[in-house]
Amino acid sequence: MANGQWYPPEWPERIRALAEGTLTPVVPRRAATVMLLKDTGPGPVSQETGPGSGDTGLRPAVHMLRRRASMAFAGGAYAYPGGGVDPRDDDQHVRWAGPTRAWWASRLGVDEAAAQAIVCAAVRETYEEAGVLLAGPAADTVVGDTTGDDWETDRAALVARDLSFAEFLDRRGLVLRSDLLGAWTRWITPEFEPRRYDTFFFVAVLPEGQRTRNASTEADRTVWIRPSEAMDGYDRGDLLMMPPTIATLRQLGAYGTAAEALAAAPGRDMTPVLAQAKLVDGELVLSWPGHDEFTKHIPTGGASA
Repeated sequence: MANGQWYPPEWPERIRALAEGTLTPVVPRRAATVMLLKDTGPGPVSQETGPGSGDTGLRPAVHMLRRRASMAFAGGAYAYPGGGVDPRDDDQHVRWAGPTRAWWASRLGVDEAAAQAIVCAAVRETYEEAGVLLAGPAADTVVGDTTGDDWETDRAALVARDLSFAEFLDRRGLVLRSDLLGAWTRWITPEFEPRRYDTFFFVAVLPEGQRTRNASTEADRTVWIRPSEAMDGYDRGDLLMMPPTIATLRQLGAYGTAAEALAAAPGRDMTPVLAQAKLVDGELVLSWPGHDEFTKHIPTGGASA
C-alpha cells in the first residue's frame, strides 16, 4: 500500500447502498480520545515517565497505541487512548475542577450534560487505557503516582463498569481536572460505516511523575513517538492509521512543546469533520472536507451512483 491509511473492502458496496437509499445510517455514539503529550530532548524518545528536563531542542512526543488486529473497528491501526461515553459519565456528582460545564458545553457545541459526559469520558478512558489520571486532591494539584495494586483494582473496576468514574473520584477524594484538557477537533465516522462514533479529540500534557503503560486489552503495543516520526511511518506505509489520526498528527507537528500545543487548543475549530463519498464512473470517490490529502479514487468496477 502507498501509505498506512485504512480502507475496508466493503466500503464501495455500503456507499452504493447509502446512495440508493437502501442503507440507513447508524446513529453515531459519542466518544472521546486524548492526545497525551510530553516534551522530549534530542535522540530516541524515552518510553518512560514525565515531561522533558530542560534539554535544548525539545520536541513533543505523543502517546499512541496499536489496536489489536482482531478488533472489529480499525484493527491494527495506531490511535490514541479513548473510547465511548459511559451512560454514567454525566453523573452530576462527578467532582469537578477547571472550566465550568457551561463553558465546556459552549466549546464542544453540546448541552451541559453531554459536555460533562464527553470530558469525563476523556479523563476516564485515558486512565483506563494508559494508566494516566488527569485528576488531583484539589483544583490545583494532580496525582503523581497511579501505580500499585490498589490503583489497579480501581482501574479494573472502571473498565468492567463495576465502578463509575464519579464513584472512583469520590472514593479517592479526587477532583477531575478539566483544565488539563484542551478540545482539539471533532470527527464523525462516515454514514456508511456499520460502527459510527462522534469523537471529540483532546490534547493534554503528561502530568509530572506519572508514566504511561499499556493498560488496554484492545491494544497490543504502545509507544511514545514524535508526530513527525509517526507521519513518516504513515507515509512509508509502515504505520496503519485512520484519517483523523494522521490529520491530528500533522497538526501537532507545528508545535515546539507540549505546552504550546495545549495553549493553542482554545482557538481550534470544533466544526465536525464528516466524510463524503460517491460512486462515479466505476470509482469510489471518498473525501474529508478540509483534508484533501485523504481524497481517494478507488476503482470498484461498478456503475455510477
